[in-house]
Amino acid sequence: MTDYQQPLVSVVTPVYNGEPYLAECIESVLKQTYRNFEYIILDNASTDDTPATIARYAATDKRIRAYRNEKLIDVISNHNKAFGLISAEATYCKVVSGDDWIFPECISKMVSLAEANPSVSIVGTYQLSGRRILWQGFDYPKAVFSGREICRRIFMEGEKTFGFGSPTSLLYRADIVRKSKAFYPNLSPHSDTSACFEHLRNSSYGFVYEILSFERTHEATQSARSILVNRYSSAYLNDVIQYGPFYLNSEEHKELLDRQLDGYHHFLATVYFTRSGDKSFWDYHKGRLAELGHPLKRSALIKAGLATVLREISNPGRALIKLRNRTSPRRNAYPQSSTAL
Repeated sequence: MTDYQQPLVSVVTPVYNGEPYLAECIESVLKQTYRNFEYIILDNASTDDTPATIARYAATDKRIRAYRNEKLIDVISNHNKAFGLISAEATYCKVVSGDDWIFPECISKMVSLAEANPSVSIVGTYQLSGRRILWQGFDYPKAVFSGREICRRIFMEGEKTFGFGSPTSLLYRADIVRKSKAFYPNLSPHSDTSACFEHLRNSSYGFVYEILSFERTHEATQSARSILVNRYSSAYLNDVIQYGPFYLNSEEHKELLDRQLDGYHHFLATVYFTRSGDKSFWDYHKGRLAELGHPLKRSALIKAGLATVLREISNPGRALIKLRNRTSPRRNAYPQSSTAL
């Protein structure tokens, strides 16, 4: 099969002020053993040398299509705008975040799995994140999982090392990307996970048992900011409310929703009683809970805090520490996102 007999892959990198790492990201795409791809880079009105970096590479490789927003838009809108730029002829779409990179055989191996399994709409792989290997827990050598199977597992089992993957570790069938104007369906920084729940209702998920991408971890990433504020809890609660009914029966859904609200309240109680949250922290969480139909009440925080202390009465000095550990963000359902997000 020649390069142009291969299915066309649209690679997209939405980026904002990514100059320190962008060259490495772009070069990793251009070094792919898979040759039939277009590369869309959307600069979100960067104020550093990102435009110059993009222009330098675009001048040397005709597969690069460079775009720039004149005004800064929010992270998810920038991603959705980039998705809207993929070619009508594309069979697959591959995100590579601006401070991540992919190994040379990444696209080839992911496309091979998808081509061999037409029911698969999303393909994941192992990913190197700093020094850790992410997205473990799949059942080797099984490579294809029903959407219902994997979504139920994420909702019901709550394994901290298991999940769909991050944008850079996933390949999407282009048909699902083009299905709506907003492939990432909400404004949460973890909307990529919501997209998986949305599109796996009637399709399968594939997994390649190889490390095919690298996720850079540093304080400027969206995931680092998410951990500071704990956006994960509200994002997960949103997905439980919106997508839980597709994968769980009514009893399972109610139990999971109650458990998530309880855990969220316990986390907030820890912050409340240790006085470690500023006004922006409380504005964010009160606003999100109100949007989701579960307004925060001070009585709920007091109740959650007292319940925890009572459970830990035998060792009260460690009660809040244990509480913080138990209610830490669910990273498995909300994969890290880079500054490109």
